Amino acid sequence: MKRKLAAAIVIAGMMVSVSACGGDDGDDSGKNAGPDSFKGQTLTVWAMDGSTPDQWVKDVTAAFEKKTGAKLKFETQKWDGIQQKITTALSESNPPDVLEVGNTQTPAYAVTGGLADLSDLKSEIGADWTPSVSQSSVYDGKQYAAPWYFTSRVVIYNKKIWAKAGIKDIPKTRDEFFKDLETIGKKTDAEPLYLPGQNWYLFDGMIIGQGGDLVKKEGDKYVSNLGDAKVAKAMEVYKKFQSYSKAPKDKDEANPQQAEVFAKGKTGAFIGMGWEAGTAVTANKAIEKDLGYFPIPGETAAKPESVFLGGSNLAVAQGSKKQALAKEFLKIALSDQYEGELAKLNGVIPNKKALESNLKGNAVAEAIAPGAAVGGTTPLIPEWGAVENTPNPIKAYMTAVLNGKSPADAAKQVEAEINKRLAQEN
Repeated sequence: MKRKLAAAIVIAGMMVSVSACGGDDGDDSGKNAGPDSFKGQTLTVWAMDGSTPDQWVKDVTAAFEKKTGAKLKFETQKWDGIQQKITTALSESNPPDVLEVGNTQTPAYAVTGGLADLSDLKSEIGADWTPSVSQSSVYDGKQYAAPWYFTSRVVIYNKKIWAKAGIKDIPKTRDEFFKDLETIGKKTDAEPLYLPGQNWYLFDGMIIGQGGDLVKKEGDKYVSNLGDAKVAKAMEVYKKFQSYSKAPKDKDEANPQQAEVFAKGKTGAFIGMGWEAGTAVTANKAIEKDLGYFPIPGETAAKPESVFLGGSNLAVAQGSKKQALAKEFLKIALSDQYEGELAKLNGVIPNKKALESNLKGNAVAEAIAPGAAVGGTTPLIPEWGAVENTPNPIKAYMTAVLNGKSPADAAKQVEAEINKRLAQEN
């Protein structure tokens, strides 16, 4: 299991995952793409909420339909419960044709036989895919998905509130950040930081920063490593951050949507994906002029806090009857033109380093870039997918610690469930 990613890359924006449901019957195997070669067919793509900007969908659809003669149907999905939804869809006789799947979830879907082997597509168009980006789409030596984009979290702050508190410079260390949050609490009527108790991907980044891991190997099996001292230290850091927030200890960043809370203009900062700034602006246009960004400060000024490098891969369902048509879609979506367009519109890391120029001038990307080199992922093992299923035991662990339990006792409370999930047959 490789947890660290060699990622000296610029990323910004948003973490997403997609699944596609339905599609017409008809075997398209053996067809060569060309005008009208797939006429009468419809390819269905499930895309996660926020991952496919309207302009990108419009442009890709036009290119796809012109090239193939087929129709393209996007169906937007929500993050909540997506793993179970994809797992169910892949087991059905008429599964989604193309799915956007979370990078860390890809091995779990691949091991079940639900994803088509795309090694031939990799050899055709993937010679310049960034290795660190492509890593999560490979399982057992085969390419079961195509890397799409990466992103991570950043501090999004209200410059007006910080100025009111007399803070002139952004913090470079964790202690400086704590001091600034304390100052905001004393000198303004704003909540210094909005941080719910179960933002567990942020917590995972902190674990990476401590050199820890969520699982460990015992014999030929993986088991929970939540009781490790490095994990406990990361949780204490998280607890210190959460002490500056009035957010619920038993909710995650989507319940309520933290960007919408921030949009009310009464919060100094929150830690989120770059695209969440757009969510805040949609909720309150007036806040746009007050938005600022900086990397999550680390223990020293030498490097920022480690971050979870989340992202999405594009996969083809093994049970789809439109394998060739699906690959034509991937060739278009992953082309320099449309991969670059997605990076520009959403501020996300493209699958090729040569396309990172599309991020130039993106304030969020510039803030996230320093954290990329010290980022990582959750364990890239098939067994991991079950651990994240609702109810997520890591969230329960976090809430227990925030409510007063010691990290060790909180770990004991949930480790049996984590081990049970890790031991599930795939």
